[in-house]
Amino acid sequence: MPRQQNEKLYQTLRKKFTTFTFEKFDISWSANQLKIKYLYSLASVYHFEPVLLFSLKPNFVSDFNENLIENLAFQIGLVELVSYWKAACPPKVIIKCGYLEEDQKNWWKKLYFNGLGEFFYLNGLQPDFADFMEISCVNQNKYQTANYPASPKMLVPVGGGKDSAVTLELMKKTEFEVIPFIINPRQASIATAKAAGFDENELFITNRTIDKTLLKLNDEGFLNGHTPFSAVVAFTSLLAAAITGCRFIGLSNESSASEPTIPHTGINHQYSKSLDFERDFRQYASKYLTTSTEYFSLLRPYNELQIGKIFSTLSHQFPHFKSCNAGSKTDTWCGKCPKCLFTWIILAPFVEQTVLENIFGKNLLNDLSLLPVFEQLTGLQEEKPFECVGTIDEVNAALILTLKKSSAESLPKLLEYYQNSDAYKKYKLMEVSKLLDTLNPNHFVPARFMKVLEEAL
Repeated sequence: MPRQQNEKLYQTLRKKFTTFTFEKFDISWSANQLKIKYLYSLASVYHFEPVLLFSLKPNFVSDFNENLIENLAFQIGLVELVSYWKAACPPKVIIKCGYLEEDQKNWWKKLYFNGLGEFFYLNGLQPDFADFMEISCVNQNKYQTANYPASPKMLVPVGGGKDSAVTLELMKKTEFEVIPFIINPRQASIATAKAAGFDENELFITNRTIDKTLLKLNDEGFLNGHTPFSAVVAFTSLLAAAITGCRFIGLSNESSASEPTIPHTGINHQYSKSLDFERDFRQYASKYLTTSTEYFSLLRPYNELQIGKIFSTLSHQFPHFKSCNAGSKTDTWCGKCPKCLFTWIILAPFVEQTVLENIFGKNLLNDLSLLPVFEQLTGLQEEKPFECVGTIDEVNAALILTLKKSSAESLPKLLEYYQNSDAYKKYKLMEVSKLLDTLNPNHFVPARFMKVLEEAL
């Protein structure tokens, strides 16, 4: 992805728009809906009013603490803030509708700074952590931690890709009640949940809107780029868990998500999916929000190769899952992006080529226009793609396994290229079995769920 040189624009905007204010948020309830409306302002010149709508069902609403709901709504407002702040990156953030301790301010600064690592990098910016943002609170309304009567149910955020499908399929084999949680539902997210055996009445749906003023500023040349959406999922799912009385929130982030996109740096497209963020979020939630919920990634002990192997046994999910961001609106695989190529590669050792061609519409390994992406994924380039893809080791392991099962006389063009590459020379003797058989010990999965993961392998 090409880098922009926007340092001059960055400095100009910060001088012109010196403040960003979190003005207020309003919560309204009805029998079938919880609505949260936020108000932000950029130097009192531009105003943003994003909205969250939770679709409520009688079987979902539990006995919850209203003060906790208000606190969680405030926290969601803090994580939504970053999408609008980044348009001009004002040096001062003023919060009028709640209070944060110094420790909390530092926590949020870390999230903003690391979660915007890709944004800063691709815009050619080198902000200093100490002064890229100063957070101040006008209101002294300090929210207290609060609990709710949680039962052993698991809320599972579902995006429509292979990972959340695996989590749903693993959890439905347990005694735990599972509630699939979907933000801004698309065909793939609904379909993968249904394929796992859940009907629409069992899905918890939330709709999140982006204020059109932000889109207008993007068109006018303000700063734009990637934000930590998985952090939005984390805080929003915590509110959903409080509403439904779920004890557990089971994410589908694998160990691979912690690898930096830019080697030897902290720049990671998947920062808010990383173990570092998961640890920080768990500590923050238990200290400042609630101890009723346990947030963890069920798939953290797995790597992408292991997830691909497990998903390969779920053929009923093949027609429904979609991981392609470019084709998300049309529920298709674009066949041109890093996510499409990575998904093909990670499934290729375990799924027959004809089946993959049926899923993707063509053989992606025969498309030489994907060679630049292929070189990024295999480590032949200095940078990985800014996408949710696996590690370089996992990609090479998958290609080596695919080579072993392929006919040397009819190799796809990219696989033939790989066989003569420096990446193959480096990895051809790797012990792929270790990646397939070993669970990563760095995780927060409760012991009661580990047996499920071990048996699935």
